Parts: sequence; C-alpha cells; structure tokens
Amino acid sequence: MRSISCRHIAQDVLDRCLAGNPPKDMPRALMEDACGHALFGLLVEGLADRFEPSLCDAYARLFSQAVAWAGQDTDAATLVARYERVRRTRPVAGKPHRVFVLSRVTLGADVAVSSVLLAAAKRRFPHAEVIFVGPRKNYELFAADPHIHHAAVAYQRGGLRARLAVWEELKTLLAAPDSLVLDPDSRLTQLGLLPVCPEERHHLFESRSYGGANGAALPELAAAWAAETLGVSGARPYVALGRPPERGAYIAVSLGVGENHAKRLPDPFEEKLLALLAETGAPLCVDKGAGGEEGERVERALERSGAKATVWEGSFAGFAAIIAGSRLYVGYDSAGQHVAAATGVPLISIFAGFPAPRMFDRWRPVSPGAHVIRVDRPDAPEVLDRVKGALDAIGAAAGPRAEAPA
Repeated sequence: MRSISCRHIAQDVLDRCLAGNPPKDMPRALMEDACGHALFGLLVEGLADRFEPSLCDAYARLFSQAVAWAGQDTDAATLVARYERVRRTRPVAGKPHRVFVLSRVTLGADVAVSSVLLAAAKRRFPHAEVIFVGPRKNYELFAADPHIHHAAVAYQRGGLRARLAVWEELKTLLAAPDSLVLDPDSRLTQLGLLPVCPEERHHLFESRSYGGANGAALPELAAAWAAETLGVSGARPYVALGRPPERGAYIAVSLGVGENHAKRLPDPFEEKLLALLAETGAPLCVDKGAGGEEGERVERALERSGAKATVWEGSFAGFAAIIAGSRLYVGYDSAGQHVAAATGVPLISIFAGFPAPRMFDRWRPVSPGAHVIRVDRPDAPEVLDRVKGALDAIGAAAGPRAEAPA
C-alpha cells in the first residue's frame, strides 16, 4: 500500500508541474526512504525527460528542499541560488591541472554526452590530467584511452539518503584548487544541484534546458556547449574499449530497456524481430544484459523465433566491443545504439515509450548510418515492416558470411 501511495503522491506533484502549477513544497512523504523509487523514478525522471526549461526550475526548487530535509548542512534557498549560477553557460578561465568529467551513471548517457565533454577537455587541456568520475563499468567504455584517468565513485540506488551518500566523497575528491569540474547533468550531483566544489570551478551542462525548443540530439547539444564553454568545436561521442573489436559480418542485437518496459513492444514482437534478422543470413550475437528478467526474456524470444545466435553474457563494455565490430546493430532505445553511433556502425533503433516528442529528439542516436524508427503507437506488424525496410536500405545481408564472436 505504501508504494501505491508514494506513486500517487509523486504523480500528483508531476502532474501539477506539467500543468504549470508546481506545489510550493515537496511532500514530506516523498522524501522518506520508502518513497525513493517514486521520487526518482517517477517525479525526477518525469521532470527531466520532458526537456522543458521551466521544469528545471521546478525540479531545483522542489528537490533542494529534499536535500535540505535529508539533514545536510545547507538550506534550500542557498542551493537554488548556487544552481542558478553554475547552470549559466560561461567560458572556462585558466589552465587547470586536473579536469574532472562526471559520469551520468547510465551507460548510454556517458557515451552520448559525457564522452563529448571528455573529448573536448582532452583537446582544450592537453597537458592536464583528465579524470572520469564514476562507476567502474562506465569507465570501462574509455579504459583504452591513455589520456583518461579514473576516479571510482559508486552511486547507490534506493532512497534519498542513499543517493546523497556520494556527496561527501565528491567534495573531497574535487577539492583541489587547480581543478575544473565539468558536470553533464550528472546523477552524482543530482543534476548539478549539489555543491561539490567552489562554484567558479563547477560548469553544468544543463542538458534538460540547453537548446531550448530546438530538435537537436544530446550529442549535438553537448558539442555546442563544449564550444561555448571550452572553445573546442566539433567534439563527438567516442568509446575507447579495452577489448579491440572483432570485425565480422554479424548483427549485434540488444533487447534491453533498462527496466523501462514502456520501451518494449508487446509480444511476439521480439521473437518476430529475431526471426526477421536471421532471414538476412547474417549470424546474430544477442546480449542477455544483466540477466534476470531480461535474460529470461531473451532466451524465450530466441527459442520461439527459431533463430540461431551466439549469446553474450558479460560486461557491457565487452558487448560494446562486439557492437563496434559488427556489420549492424539492432535494438531498442538503449546504450547499445549510442555505442553503434559512436563507432560508425550502421544501426536500427526501435524507439518507443518516450513521454514527450522532445525526449525522442534528444535521445535519438546521431550518425550517418542511423535508422531510427520512431514508435508513437505499439503496432508490432507495422514496426517489423519498417525494420525490414531499414534492412533493405542498409543491405544487411550483403557481403561474406561470418561467424558471430564467441
């Protein structure tokens, strides 16, 4: 019952914010640990996923109250005032010895956004130590880049206090006076709201508002922000994988949706998709993700499709190397599509479950070989026809046959 109540409260606050009438105060119940999933998964993500500048203001005013309530040595008004200053796009001054680029925590966002800032920081400050701050599994996407160092920081899921636990560690890590902090709307700082260093060294790429109402994708906006902030033009997403890609004519497939089942199409879409891909004659390599429900779903879809495939069970960085070596990548809106775009691999992205058109615009992969199928209604036969059209356009069955990677 408590979880239902939490969702009702969070949905009411979100609805009021979307209607332009946000509540003055954050409901106390949402700040309790028992409501953590509703606070972050429904309210915070619901505000962020619209990419509306006015909702950034509502988020800052409400969530600053939550931070202050959690027993931190600050008050909501001070947090909001500082946030207003660090969110302002302004040129970097000086020559820092260390440049910290914070992780977005989610893998796809670190490829689409954080890697752009890493690329720009390397070019602007070739003699500085560029440090990626975030979980190990995210750093593995850049581990082969000798210019990128790693500061391991874990981000806890759960309630408000668990998610704020990293704050003290960040303040210690980022304390050096000769350093610079580039914050790509990181979950580590609760989208730039937490004071982790003196504000003159904290530059926030507020990806939820930057670009206003234009239709640019996040990699393009990150590059524009890097040009304004660092004076570096043309920065692009990249990965530097420790495992070199094994080049082949196989198709890499991911059916992962990051626990957001709105991104899926209803059964039997996935088994039909795998069967369609198998008809190309190209070997398939399918990621089982983190296992659990997703792994079981992949197994069922493969069994029902009759398709023969190599199954990947391992780290995402390992699967990213498989994507980078593939002839084609196919999947839902997830991290894999951004790896494919960053490595120049043709891709078919089945993009469903977005709450607002601008979320589609922002999160779509950007590359010459990207075929993005926007799904406004979950019509599986229609989407399969569109996938077939994209396969025909790409010519996925052309070229020599090859074995999928083991």
